[in-house]
Amino acid sequence: MEAGGKVFGFGTTDPAGLLGEEELRRIFSEIMAAYPVDGKRILVLIPDHTRTMPLPVFYQLFYELVCEKAARLDFLIALGTHQPMSEDAIAKVLGVTVDELHGKYARMRVLNHEWARPETFVEIGTIAKEELIPLTHGTIDRDVKIEVNRLAMEYDRVIVLGPVFPHEVMGYSGGTKYFFPGISGADLTNATHWVAAMQTCFATIGKPDTPQRRLIERAVERIPTERVYLCTVNRKEGVYGFFGGAPLPSWRAAVELSKQVNVVYKPRRYRLVVACMPLLYDELWTAGKGMYKLEPVVEDGGELIIYGDHIRDVSLTHDAYLNRIGYHCRDYFLSDWERWKDEPWGVIAHSTHVTGLGAIENGVEKKRIRVTLATSIPKERCESLSLGYRDPATIDVESLMGREDEGILVVPYAGETLFRLESERGDF
Repeated sequence: MEAGGKVFGFGTTDPAGLLGEEELRRIFSEIMAAYPVDGKRILVLIPDHTRTMPLPVFYQLFYELVCEKAARLDFLIALGTHQPMSEDAIAKVLGVTVDELHGKYARMRVLNHEWARPETFVEIGTIAKEELIPLTHGTIDRDVKIEVNRLAMEYDRVIVLGPVFPHEVMGYSGGTKYFFPGISGADLTNATHWVAAMQTCFATIGKPDTPQRRLIERAVERIPTERVYLCTVNRKEGVYGFFGGAPLPSWRAAVELSKQVNVVYKPRRYRLVVACMPLLYDELWTAGKGMYKLEPVVEDGGELIIYGDHIRDVSLTHDAYLNRIGYHCRDYFLSDWERWKDEPWGVIAHSTHVTGLGAIENGVEKKRIRVTLATSIPKERCESLSLGYRDPATIDVESLMGREDEGILVVPYAGETLFRLESERGDF
């Protein structure tokens, strides 16, 4: 993961010093001056609605400072395997109207990554099984294809625009993750997620250098198109940092700030943790982030509640698989791998991340903590998936707040801030 190059931008840890639109414009202008766009075909990879960042501000900056100079300027939503966004949803996340998308901004196409259409991919290499066998306890014993959306090959430059947060699979999100899994094929996506599951989310989240991150950083070198990264560090209240320019150095600069802004250290673990999920997580596939970010501060035998009555689905994309496999710890699947090996590894990985640490004792699964859904997903469905159920109407969040001394932690707007123990400071 070694690479050099100049990084533009700066950050702060002071909520009173958040970056405003003027600072974002100045940094953006400096980056575009260093990487001229005149006459070039530019593809911008952007997040979907499940990520917090001032996307409307950057959309306007591209329109004002890039659109007229570039020969072509398109945006590709790096969905991974999330559901495609409708025109209304795209317009909303960009801060414009549908009419404006087709009128004022018509020169800037906004496309969904079509992950379900194999013909949209191009194979650019493989990862040898000899490398994957030791990383996966021998469960991946074949070469894995590296496939990417062919649009990445059809432009002069790909600009990655996205936030950096602690992440359950890669350690930290952003940067090259917008290629893999953002616009990649299923084989590498499943492999990297399963490698992460082998490490466990508990041991991965908040670590910048992970085996799976190294895999995707090597994979992206197979893409010949020039890359520029624009990385923001955010919380709900605003932008703490913006770094851009050379890919790896820009991402690393954002990671160093995210370590300070997006990680909270607690002196103890708690018997009950309530993750209040914001509206941007509308199914368990994404709302699972409430578990990922808070698992480290739940005590053994404790309970974590994913709370949000707006969550009505488990996964529109992966429901059929999850109905078969349910939610279990890593060792549950490893103990009977012949049974599970043909299920998508990425879906199994999600199952283990939501479940957390556990073990098989005398043939019985023992989960370290209980994960309970207080959502609009019915009780029968939760139980069939091996998850707990609570009627969200029975949870009085206000009455649970301010009771950390009693072993109860309530986290509003959960899913983006990582909680770890004070004793772990410096380890991540």
